Amino acid sequence: MKKIIYLLILVSLGIASCKVKYSLSGATIPPEAKTISVAFFANNTTLGAPSLSQRFTEKLRDMVSSQTNLALMSQNGDLQFEGFIADYNIAPVAIQSTDQASLNRLTISVNVKYSNRFDATKNFEQSFTRFADYSSQKSIESMEPELVQEIFRQITEDVFNRAFNNW
Repeated sequence: MKKIIYLLILVSLGIASCKVKYSLSGATIPPEAKTISVAFFANNTTLGAPSLSQRFTEKLRDMVSSQTNLALMSQNGDLQFEGFIADYNIAPVAIQSTDQASLNRLTISVNVKYSNRFDATKNFEQSFTRFADYSSQKSIESMEPELVQEIFRQITEDVFNRAFNNW
C-alpha cells in the first residue's frame, strides 16, 4: 500500500512540475511570459489603402488579447510581433471572354517577425499570404472592406498558429 501511495505522490509531483502553460485556445505559451507586444505594421505597398496598417495591427492585437491571458504592451513584451504589409495585389483569375475576367483576386502578404524572449528556437520571420476572390462585376472599392477583413482574419490565425501552436 505504501508503494502505491509513493507512486501516486511521485506522479503528482511530476505533473505539477510541468512548465508548459496552455490557454483556452490550445496555444502553448511559455509560463515565464507575462506580456506580449504587437508593433505597428507599416504599409509598404503601393496599391493598398493607408488604413491597412491600422486594421492589420488591431486585428493581430485583438487576436492575441482574446486568445491568451498575456498583458498587451505597446513595446518590449516578453513575446513580440513586428513586421509590415509587403504586398497588396489585384489580378484576374477566371477569364470569361477574351477581354474580360469573371473573377478577380485580391492577394495580401504580410511579413511577420516573432521574438520569444525565453526560447529563441521559437523565433521566426516569415511572410504570410492569403487571398479572396470577388466578382469582376463589382468594384474593388465596394468589396475591399469585406475582402480585407477576411484576408486579415486568415493571416492573423496563421500567425497565431505559427507562433503558439508550431503550425
